[in-house]
Amino acid sequence: MKQNWFWVHEPKQYSITDDKIQIVTEPHTDYWQRTYYLFQNDNAPTLLFKTKEEFFSFSVKTEFDSKRRFDQCGIAIYQDSDNWCKASIEYENEEFQRLGSVVTNNGYSDWATVDIPATQKFMYYRLSRRKDDFCFESSLDGVHYKQMRIFHLFKGAGEIQVGLYACSPEASSFTATFTELALTECKWKEHV
Repeated sequence: MKQNWFWVHEPKQYSITDDKIQIVTEPHTDYWQRTYYLFQNDNAPTLLFKTKEEFFSFSVKTEFDSKRRFDQCGIAIYQDSDNWCKASIEYENEEFQRLGSVVTNNGYSDWATVDIPATQKFMYYRLSRRKDDFCFESSLDGVHYKQMRIFHLFKGAGEIQVGLYACSPEASSFTATFTELALTECKWKEHV
């Protein structure tokens, strides 16, 4: 996948090769805006590319050795600190973690999750775009995807910034590995 990648909140440690991207997270990095917790966090390392394409799917495999609460890595759109979305697994404890997504519109985040075993240490994600509407999906094999959520971004028209992120909201660090990146025609079919 040949894209002009750029960083928002560039991490101190990372590596990029033709077939793999690795990010070593730094403590106290996160994305969240206001809702419920009242705090605002906007410092997660995020590697992005820009596109004006109105119909596409972007997929990636993530692997991680997270061990601390809220450690996470996944797929994202980042327009600005008040308008973005992400899908990932957030580590909770030795028994379970949360497969979920956050959508932030006009400075307010939400969080939708489902609990999965803490032993799950990889996940495929697919983000599909149909103009300013989007779909997050996840998969255990990169072939059979399950819908996580359909959503709208208020600042999701025209050019958007799409890519990968990894962060450790508490006092921890882990290595996130991203492989099998693909940008394809839109796999999210039109509703008829």
